[in-house]
Amino acid sequence: MSNELYNTIARVTDGIYEGIAIGGDVFPGSTLSDHILRFNNIPQVKMMVVLGELGGSDEYSLVEALKQGKVQKPVVAWVSGTCARLFKSEVQFGHAGAKSGGELESAQAKNQALRDAGAVVPTSFEALESVIKETFEKLVEEGNIPPVPEVTPPPIPEDLKTAIKSGKVRAPTHIISTISDDRGEEPCYAGVPMSTIIERGYGVGDVISLLWFKRSLPRYCTQFIEICIMLCADHGPCVSGAHNSIVTARAGKDLVSSLVSGLLTIGPRFGGAIDDAARYFKDAYDRGSYAL
Repeated sequence: MSNELYNTIARVTDGIYEGIAIGGDVFPGSTLSDHILRFNNIPQVKMMVVLGELGGSDEYSLVEALKQGKVQKPVVAWVSGTCARLFKSEVQFGHAGAKSGGELESAQAKNQALRDAGAVVPTSFEALESVIKETFEKLVEEGNIPPVPEVTPPPIPEDLKTAIKSGKVRAPTHIISTISDDRGEEPCYAGVPMSTIIERGYGVGDVISLLWFKRSLPRYCTQFIEICIMLCADHGPCVSGAHNSIVTARAGKDLVSSLVSGLLTIGPRFGGAIDDAARYFKDAYDRGSYAL
């Protein structure tokens, strides 16, 4: 009932200041007249709308308040349940309170009592909306309610899927892996934006630490990585012996060990001095030829 009433009021007025729903409990925390008298003293409230139902006598407290002149603002009221008289036996609507216990509790009796007390009561529930509208417009004409200009709601953006389907927009790529992230305005390595890598002057070792180890390693670690890369580039597979000698020397081995590690790894593809020397020596020995 409350939702229906709020929807009706919102369609024909400039809005709702406050809404109160009082249930059919045996001992309610407040009464209808309590809130009507409270609204009557709130300057922002210009009119009250009441939607009651058959059963109980709460509406009669409002009738007495109207008769005693305690309410100076217009009250539009309607008590639902007028169809109860069409049934041959007593009918309960919704909950225990919505059941007429006698003629005074009927919807017709309450509506008539409210009308006689000065409330604006329509002839049916269907006419409630038009009565609310008429009362509101009368207050506007009298200057009691300043007109509120209608605000044009902002346009709702088109759904992305629909826009993509129609070809209006193109969805950006969202590629992410354990080491890189291409989402957003710039790619990231292990969470570090590309611009930061450039601004801080990160080298190849720093980038490899982000890609391989997924974090920024200390500078001495990244320098070691860069030294290894330079050694491989300058003394790579084409000069593997020299590379191995350098690595052995960096490991702290003596001169002979470092030299041997390089010489013994030179294969026939890259000169093969040691292998060929041994091969020729063995061949001469096997043939009994000692003239070298």
